[in-house]
Amino acid sequence: MNAPVAFNKKSELAAPTPPDLSITVRDERFNRATTPRRWWAGEPFGTAWHNALSATFPRGEAFFIEAVKAHRDGADPKLAAEIRAFVRQEINHTREHVAFNRLAEDAGYDIKAIDKRVEEMLALTKDRPAIANLAVTMALEHYTAMMAAEFLANPKHFENSDPEVRAMWRWHAAEEIEHKGVAYDTWNHATRDWSAWKRWKIRSIVMLTVTARFFKNRWIDSLNLLAQDGITGWRARWGLFKYLTVSPGVVRRIFPAWLAYFKPGFHPWDHDDRALIQLYESEFEDALMPAE
Repeated sequence: MNAPVAFNKKSELAAPTPPDLSITVRDERFNRATTPRRWWAGEPFGTAWHNALSATFPRGEAFFIEAVKAHRDGADPKLAAEIRAFVRQEINHTREHVAFNRLAEDAGYDIKAIDKRVEEMLALTKDRPAIANLAVTMALEHYTAMMAAEFLANPKHFENSDPEVRAMWRWHAAEEIEHKGVAYDTWNHATRDWSAWKRWKIRSIVMLTVTARFFKNRWIDSLNLLAQDGITGWRARWGLFKYLTVSPGVVRRIFPAWLAYFKPGFHPWDHDDRALIQLYESEFEDALMPAE
C-alpha cells in the first residue's frame, strides 16, 4: 500500500447498492423469559466467542449510530432514508443484545470487564475527527456483515444452540446484511471531495488497524469467559483457535470477503447476498404458521 494503484475519482464513489433495496425494521424481541442451558452454543468455545461479541454491541452500536448520523447532512433522499432505517435497526439490536447479555450474566458470566474496556476505548474517540469514527464504523460494519452472511449461510454455527438465542442471532444477521452498505455510502458521501487514492488509503489503513484490535480484544475476552468456566491454558487457546479457524471456522470462511475490502472501487454490495435475508424470512414465516 505504499504506492498508488490506478484510480479514477469515480471508481471509489461508485455505489452499486441495489436500487430496489428496502431496509426493513423488524421490531422483534427475544430472550425475555428463557433460561437456555449454560452451553447455549452447544459447546464452550462458541458460547464464549458469541458472549464476547454480544458484550460489545450495546456501546458499539450506539457508536455506529452517532458516527453515521454525524455525516447525514446533504445526503440524497435515498441515502437519508437508509440512514434513518439503519439507526432504527441498530437501536433494536442494542436492546436485544442488552437482553441477551443479561442471560449471560444470569448464567454466571461476568461480562462487566468487556463492557468497561469498550467504554474506555470509545472514550478515546471523543476528540477524534468525526470522519475517523465513520471510517472505523465502516470497517466494523463490514465485519458484522461478513459474519452475518456466514451465520445465515452455514447452519453449523448455531445447530446446537438454544432455539430462541439462535433466532435472535439470525434476526440480527439478516438486518446486518440488509444495511451493510449504509455506512459505506455515507462515507462516500462525506468524502466525495477526496481523491480516490486518499479514500482508498484511509479506509484500508483503518481496516488493518480495526482488524488487529478486533481480534486481539475478542480473543482476550473469549479466553476470560472460558476461564470463568475453568477452561484455561492451552486447552482454552487451542479450542478457541480451532473453533474460529477449523470448525465451524468463521474467521477462515470470512477471509475472502475481508480481503475484498482492499480492492480499489470495492463496495459492500459487490456481492448481493439478499437471498440469505429471504432465506431467514421464509424460515421465520414458516415457523409462525399454525400447524394444520
